[in-house]
Amino acid sequence: MFESLMLLVGATVLLLGSPGPAPLALAASSATFGVRNSLPFLGGILAGLLAAIAGALFGVAALLKTAPQLALALQIIAALYIARIAWRIATAPVLSTAEQRQDKPSLLDGFILNLLNPKAYMAFLALFSQFLLPAEQEYLRYGLTALVCFGCAIVVDLGWLLAGGALRRVFSHPKWARTVRCLLALAMLATVLLGLLLWHS
Repeated sequence: MFESLMLLVGATVLLLGSPGPAPLALAASSATFGVRNSLPFLGGILAGLLAAIAGALFGVAALLKTAPQLALALQIIAALYIARIAWRIATAPVLSTAEQRQDKPSLLDGFILNLLNPKAYMAFLALFSQFLLPAEQEYLRYGLTALVCFGCAIVVDLGWLLAGGALRRVFSHPKWARTVRCLLALAMLATVLLGLLLWHS
């Protein structure tokens, strides 16, 4: 059981913790708007992951795997939505103002970001098919695996949120703030484009 748990944790951290649109969006949001103001965005991202876990368990991931055109359409919609969030981060006011706080990514933004992301469904499909925890009953195997995956996601996403928050000091200098925000936004867009290219190839 311990060996299976460690394999599952390692695979989940690698799949969900690698720099992708959602982790980079979290880091960029907390660097731009602050950790506290980005907590609703984190909540939305985690809620979207719960939807992806449920989708993997109830066959949405299998459907996306057998219908690549549908998956690609979702990927494009998600890419456009991530581009919208990247634009809001890149063009946010340099100083912390009430207007800036109002423009921060919301809980709904985070939820939609992961809900439309077919890679999240595929990641959980891979985890459930390769790293299922041993238990006597099938529902326990899937339930425990889902619980561990979600726990890893919370830790990983909090790490990205705090890493972005650590960059907040850089953002207090107007000279560097715009440059770093634009770089984070471009990194988000680059991961989206890379994902689309890999998906299409």
